Amino acid sequence: MMDIKTCIEKRYLIKTKPDFELSNKELKEADYDLEKAKNASDEDDYKWCIIKCYYSMFHAAKSLLYKSGYVEKKHIAVIIVLEELNKEGKIEIKHINNFKAAMSAREDADYHYTYSKEIAEHDLEMCAGFLEAVKKIL
Repeated sequence: MMDIKTCIEKRYLIKTKPDFELSNKELKEADYDLEKAKNASDEDDYKWCIIKCYYSMFHAAKSLLYKSGYVEKKHIAVIIVLEELNKEGKIEIKHINNFKAAMSAREDADYHYTYSKEIAEHDLEMCAGFLEAVKKIL
C-alpha cells in the first residue's frame, strides 16, 4: 500500500517547508477554475466543465500540500496526502472519493471523449463541496 513515506522514496512527493504563499496561490487558482467550470456548464461545454472541476479540486488539494510542507510530483501523491489528512480527522472520506471520481471523470472526458451534462453537474456539486472542505481545513 502506498503511503507518504513511499511517495517520498519514489519521489512522487517532496518534503519541504510549509509554504503559505503558494498555498494561498493554489487556493485562488482553485476558485478561478471552479468559476470557469461554472461558465463552461452555462455554455453547455460539459467536457471543459468536467476538466476544470477536476483542476479546481487538484489546486485546492495542492494548497493543503503546500501548507503541510509537501510538493507533489504525481497526482497520485495528492490522494495519499488526502488519505493521511483523513486519518488525522481533518477531511472526510467522501471528499477523497469525490476527488478520485473527478479525476476519473476528467480522464474519461479528456482521453475517451466520454462526458455529459449529468456528469458535469455532479462534478460541479462535488467540486464546490471539496473546495468548502479545504477552506475549512486551511
